[in-house]
Amino acid sequence: MEGLINNFRRGDSTISHTHMIVIVKGVESKKKASDLIGKKVTWKSPAGKEILGKVAAAHGNSGALRVIFEKGMPGQAIGTKVTVA
Repeated sequence: MEGLINNFRRGDSTISHTHMIVIVKGVESKKKASDLIGKKVTWKSPAGKEILGKVAAAHGNSGALRVIFEKGMPGQAIGTKVTVA
């Protein structure tokens, strides 16, 4: 299953560098998103390195996911694809 990184998880003045908001095609409700909690997520950098993460929770009511990655994510990851397995 493929997803798209939307943004960092953030507040008004803070950014969580290991938390990302991911949108998965075909997941359009909070109920469907909550079925994916615990799944592994992989992001491949342009250099070929992989950063692994895990789906922690649903984000909002439209089916977005909150994913926690092992390491801090670079800003260039926004708008790129991830694999949800």
